[in-house]
Amino acid sequence: MTKLFNISALALAGAMGLTTAAAAADITIGVSYPTPTHAWASGMNWHAEQAEKRLEALYPDVDLVLVNSPDPASQASALEDLVSVHQIDALVVLPFESEPLTDPVLNVKKSGALITVVDRGLSQPGIEDIYVAGNNPELGRVSAQYMKTRLKEGDNIVILRGIPTLIDNERFDAFMAEMEGSGVNVLDHKHANWNRDDGFEVMQDFLSRFPDIDAVWAQDDDIAIGVVAALKQAGRDGDGMFVVGGAGMKETIKSIMDGDELIPVDVLYPPSMIATAMDVTVAAFKSNGPVAGRYILGATLITPENAESFYFPDSPF
Repeated sequence: MTKLFNISALALAGAMGLTTAAAAADITIGVSYPTPTHAWASGMNWHAEQAEKRLEALYPDVDLVLVNSPDPASQASALEDLVSVHQIDALVVLPFESEPLTDPVLNVKKSGALITVVDRGLSQPGIEDIYVAGNNPELGRVSAQYMKTRLKEGDNIVILRGIPTLIDNERFDAFMAEMEGSGVNVLDHKHANWNRDDGFEVMQDFLSRFPDIDAVWAQDDDIAIGVVAALKQAGRDGDGMFVVGGAGMKETIKSIMDGDELIPVDVLYPPSMIATAMDVTVAAFKSNGPVAGRYILGATLITPENAESFYFPDSPF
């Protein structure tokens, strides 16, 4: 995350040196993303709104039009409106789903707009000019690297996975590859759908079947909340077990800042990536250097030493 944000910040800083005479005409940028249905998406929505205020204050000639949509069909319709009504110069889009949004985004591209795709790639490569996303394999790898510092050969872990998707596969496969040869036993892994209620139920099942668990990889902070609830209900939250989640939920980060031994660390998958995408897209118009390309944010290990840098108390996530 830090490396990419520095790149975009440098581009924006360079843009501030441009004279008014050299500035382009008014710029309209559409920002399209799913209506928040879970905590991470609510955080993304908050960061998008904060970025809108900040960028429009910094660049009075830039208009950011934010639209969230409850399903793929609504998002496709919203993209049409951004072109026909708002006549956008650029689009920042986090697709609700990849396949049904590919052609609608391609149509926006054909209108001449610059395209920035966030997080969920399109099913056809090459449509986007800029791509901004979290690093899913690194999230799995960093989680496993931390676990290996805490576990020894013969220790036991369980894994709660997300929704059966490419993203989940990338995280899981990288985790397992990193753990290979460690001697740590993976007792079982099940999908918990990035959902705290499913996390609770899956962990209840694991606890009923496995009397000796040393650590839990929950992959996601919502899942981790369900895992912790199950541990506390079963009275197993004080036996030295620890849980590693992911994403950067504010409650989790606050617990890390406070020295919680049950969830000692977290791995970043920032909802603020939508703001980074907006920064980079504006920089494409304002910078005197190239900004097109792929921006993959690092999966930073959040510890008590650096947690404060990732704590946004006003965010819903």
